[in-house]
Amino acid sequence: MEKFYKTISVVLHPIVIPTIGVFLYFFLTPNNLESQQKLAILSLVFITTYLIPLLILIIFKKIKLVKSFKTKSIRERKLPIAIMIILFYLLGNTIVNISQIRDLGILFYASSFGLILIYFLFGFNLKTSIHLMSIGIATSFFLILGEVYPINYVPIIVIGFLFAGLLGNARLYLNAHTTTEVYLGFFTGFIAPISVYLFL
Repeated sequence: MEKFYKTISVVLHPIVIPTIGVFLYFFLTPNNLESQQKLAILSLVFITTYLIPLLILIIFKKIKLVKSFKTKSIRERKLPIAIMIILFYLLGNTIVNISQIRDLGILFYASSFGLILIYFLFGFNLKTSIHLMSIGIATSFFLILGEVYPINYVPIIVIGFLFAGLLGNARLYLNAHTTTEVYLGFFTGFIAPISVYLFL
């Protein structure tokens, strides 16, 4: 069972979710972009949200700013999260200026906002689950898209909730978080796109 939950945590890792979200967006949402343009944007998202964070962690581990890639302590998480807040915000600024996919910018602004909330919660000694935040953001994002486009996103939303439950169980089983931190993670993620959508 431990191996299964570790696999779930890797497959649904926070640095993977944004790329999956953008892929599903292009697959399910109507837009006028050419295939090459979609590939370019998908590549930009992958580099910004997967490769750069991975490189940062490798460098931080090399210079001993973090003990492991899991960044178990709040102290170890602060600098990587601060960097990701900036990266997601800049990515949101880039995407939102492309008129055909302006609403996709919500996903990245929400990720930046969600991480700001998580950073704030560090002050209360809460190591809120970024895994659950990411799946919460993705689920809420497609809920918002359902209000924007005449498309049925319900299956995606239901799958999002199911994955959140599975991922939450995995994080608890692996003793990565407390129950409070898991619920806070999903709630923080879920409200972030709604907040951004209302004020964008």
